[in-house]
Amino acid sequence: MKTLKYFLSTLLVISFVWSCSNDDLNNLDFLDSTVAPTKVDALLTIAQDNTGLVTIAPSAEGAVLFDINFGDASAPETIKVGKKATHTYAEGNYTVEIIAKGITGLSTEFSKELPVSFNQPEFISDPETFIKNDPAVSKKVNVTILPEDVKWTTYFDVYFVEDGIETIKPGNLGETVSYTYANAGLVDIKIVLNGGAIATTEYIKTDFEVIEILAPVTHATTPEIRDSADYISIFSDAYTDIPGTNFNPPWNQTTQFNEFDLNGDAMLQYSNLNYQGIEFGSDVDAVSTSMEYVHIDVWTPDVTAFKFYLISRSSGEKFVLNNLVVDQWNSFDIPLSEFTDQGLTLGDLFQFKFVADGFGSIFVDNLYFWKAPTVFADLPITFDSSVETFEPFLDAEFEITADPDDPNNPVGKITNHGQGWGWEGVKLALDTWVDVGVIPTIKIDFYNDGVAHDVLLKLEDSTSPKDGNGNPTVFEEVHAAVSNSGWSQLIFNFTTGKSYDTVVLFVDGGVYDITGVYYFDNVVNEEYIALPLTMDTPGQTFEAFLDAEFALAADPDDANNQVGKITNHGQGWGWEGVKLALDKWIDVGTNTSIQMDFYNDGVTHDVLMKLEDSTSPKDGNGNPTVFEEVHVAVSNTGWSTLTFDFTSGGTYDTIVLFVDGGVYDITGVYYFDNIIQP
Repeated sequence: MKTLKYFLSTLLVISFVWSCSNDDLNNLDFLDSTVAPTKVDALLTIAQDNTGLVTIAPSAEGAVLFDINFGDASAPETIKVGKKATHTYAEGNYTVEIIAKGITGLSTEFSKELPVSFNQPEFISDPETFIKNDPAVSKKVNVTILPEDVKWTTYFDVYFVEDGIETIKPGNLGETVSYTYANAGLVDIKIVLNGGAIATTEYIKTDFEVIEILAPVTHATTPEIRDSADYISIFSDAYTDIPGTNFNPPWNQTTQFNEFDLNGDAMLQYSNLNYQGIEFGSDVDAVSTSMEYVHIDVWTPDVTAFKFYLISRSSGEKFVLNNLVVDQWNSFDIPLSEFTDQGLTLGDLFQFKFVADGFGSIFVDNLYFWKAPTVFADLPITFDSSVETFEPFLDAEFEITADPDDPNNPVGKITNHGQGWGWEGVKLALDTWVDVGVIPTIKIDFYNDGVAHDVLLKLEDSTSPKDGNGNPTVFEEVHAAVSNSGWSQLIFNFTTGKSYDTVVLFVDGGVYDITGVYYFDNVVNEEYIALPLTMDTPGQTFEAFLDAEFALAADPDDANNQVGKITNHGQGWGWEGVKLALDKWIDVGTNTSIQMDFYNDGVTHDVLMKLEDSTSPKDGNGNPTVFEEVHVAVSNTGWSTLTFDFTSGGTYDTIVLFVDGGVYDITGVYYFDNIIQP
């Protein structure tokens, strides 16, 4: 069994920095892009002398140190990358734990089972079944031995022989040892089982047939779903092809053509390829259709490169050279600019041509032209794309510009000139309709100038009949009042339960004399989260932290009632929990109590509710410094109502719940519901 776990070791960062020169310390840009070590593994080998001496050779990408816990009562050991550790074991089964540490302190934990025995190893399963040809890679042989296939075995060696040269590859139980032969044919393969005993056990498979794969056994990647206007397909099961294409026109080539079928997936097979043409059923105008790329998938057992030609009626032919990796699908999206840069015109394409670098075979699939799909605006609107440019009407103006408080954040800017109109504004057509029957709330971050007025958000169904002014007759309008200076979030709650495809914003709320410059951002169709929390909607999904988990689940006493479920794993943290940001602040000066229904497991412990002001300065752990905590003791089994009495008189926008009350060893599954201010 192997397990991986990522965590941060601050001490490693400190020790690394201390070991650097001054010049190194002045340049720590690499810290921004580093990740935890990956591909952590270890080869465990044992001396065949009844001593139990095991050599541990860890490896990883991005590691500088390894901490090794030997799995017995002995002290751990730390070694540098590239080094090995040795340890003497008594007979038994152990779990060796290895922590691979990177230069920034990011670490990856890995574990491997280690059996130690002084008995001679034995095969339990038929060793012939351990040796198999790779199903996808030509002439590659895999040897896999699972722990349940053998007894008294720590690791195994595989002896591969080719042209009189013996290659020995070791492997741990549960792993695969592989070797790729230069040629197909019959070979001898020897497996040796190694344990702590002096004696080993071997098996020799004679005349094992190494198979050469001459045709693909896997499918090319399925092309993504595209609108018909965004592709022109010559050959692909995923798209509608141009009819009448000739895939083997007579050009005096030596190439042999065949239609190849892999479990219902059609492909083009060209053998003994010197050159080969494909003649389209009708000409392709890649100019007027704005095509940007030509795509081709190629599989080959023996061709290392081929020239791919586009042929135009008016400007002849041009090619792009593509290198191929054998025994796998090679996928190419070739920019059409690589052909036009050579002088090819794209308005009258009518043929492809392939020319191989040496005779060989290729299998071709998914031949088509394509372009990036037209991007439409959808919620959420964050103004990170020009497609989110609203259309102004009457005497308003719109542009995407910099946030007045953050020059790196693009926002929408509306200039309201007034001029007596009152109903000037901006609008944006959406590609995906907004269903306010599912989520009835739309939120907008709005930057006001200090003047008290309404902001009006209107949703329209553009397909509905028009009134005398040409406006849709199916719509809904919601007002939100503003009076502050700077940013605030406006909440618009809709009640029709309908769907709309156009967003219209009146920053003057329909009043004639509201003029000025306003900004807005983050238009989202998102739940309005406030007390009471009844756990009936996805918006009330709490965020878990440390080693807790959260889910919306069925009440253990009433399958028709949805509640919050917290799984506390413990792991020595003590402060694992869940939290939820609220749209409406909780005022415990007006009402000092919060109640919560809580399902306990019979263990006596505290439940801790914490209220936070997320806008307050953060402490060293990134937590708000303005907060209040209240403990309530529980010891029952099943549901009870807990009351948390707050005394600070403050207001808070985040609710945090610790079902362990900050105690390390409180683990288990707990449920809660109906968080209210009574």
